[in-house]
Amino acid sequence: MTPDEARTLLDTTVREIVPDADLGSLPGDADLRETFELDSLDFVELVEKLSAHAGFRIEDSDADALRTPESAVAFLVRGRRDAGS
Repeated sequence: MTPDEARTLLDTTVREIVPDADLGSLPGDADLRETFELDSLDFVELVEKLSAHAGFRIEDSDADALRTPESAVAFLVRGRRDAGS
């Protein structure tokens, strides 16, 4: 998965939970939970949906890697590559 594909995947998935979310205007280090006021259940839903859409399992222990747009994109790119090895 390329970084652009990962950004699109993240944007699409966040919009499933927060329909008016705009990742394009966020700095890469913005906290997704704070920015979109995601409670614990919302964030778990985000992780589950990302896992399903990405096509590889995202463990609960990986949740911190999804905290910001920048770290989430890096994780998705790396995770896809790791899943195929």
